[in-house]
Amino acid sequence: MNTINTLIIDGLSFALPLFIMAIGGIYSERSGVTNLAIEGLQGFGAFTGALAATLLSGFFAASSQMPMFLAMLFAMLGGMVYSMIHAVLCVRFKADQVISGVVINILAMALTTFLTSQLNASVFGAPSNKFVLGTSVRFSIPGLSSIPVLGAFFTNLYPFEIVIIVVALLAWYFLYKTPFGMHLRACGDNPHAVDAAGVEVGRVRFAAVMVSGALSGLGGICFAYSISAQFSPSIYMGYGYLAIAALIFGNWQIMPTLWACLIFGFARSAGFALTQALGLAAAFSDLFMTLPYIITLLLLIFFSKSNRAPRALGEIYDKGKR
Repeated sequence: MNTINTLIIDGLSFALPLFIMAIGGIYSERSGVTNLAIEGLQGFGAFTGALAATLLSGFFAASSQMPMFLAMLFAMLGGMVYSMIHAVLCVRFKADQVISGVVINILAMALTTFLTSQLNASVFGAPSNKFVLGTSVRFSIPGLSSIPVLGAFFTNLYPFEIVIIVVALLAWYFLYKTPFGMHLRACGDNPHAVDAAGVEVGRVRFAAVMVSGALSGLGGICFAYSISAQFSPSIYMGYGYLAIAALIFGNWQIMPTLWACLIFGFARSAGFALTQALGLAAAFSDLFMTLPYIITLLLLIFFSKSNRAPRALGEIYDKGKR
């Protein structure tokens, strides 16, 4: 397999989990709720999914992929439940949304690190802070995978990549083609008009934050399977903040955000490929892995002036104000 193919395959497996997390951020922020908690939602969702996979793996054959699909389901549920803390604080108690997001990130890291160690010691009898998930099968799509260069997009795919694409299409449809999506987008621009139309702003925002939690959890467990085949505190690698940067660069719209995630994904895989091609020591790999973050800074510097955030983003909704 040549370098270009490897770059595309690895870049795509990183970009798609990042993309689904960014869509979750779009749902929350288009409703008017600033969500810096994506990092924590990702981690807690991944923890829940990994725990479920570890507990249920004994019921399936060693080669079965069912634990991975159950892990994705439970990761979405875990992320959704954990996101309710952010929703309650910001929507119900009208707390500062930025502070809430930061606190939830810190709490998630501490909580999952503690619980992983305790559960391993008491339930599984292993003094470890990791849940071993095992490797995922990979597959290629016959015919399409044989196309020169472009065939790499259909080669050595993880099953979760297909799941993410399906979920992303559903998320796009619900955001842009349904009354709920219309109300959600209006809550981020003119919540008083939504309220005047008889729709409860708080309920829409609460639901949007929960969707954000579910999609962030899905992205988190996919990272766990693709990067290390295990859940550990290292799942908190700044990917949540990278997803936030992607949605800002994408101007809070799903399709432009996809392109931003692809840029970040290919930059990451290019950094790794460059390290190998130059025969550099492993320490340089970490240096080249900063490429997505450097590109993030450059993109935000040159394009942030043209971005238009939702007009009511971060504003606490007060029904009595006009």
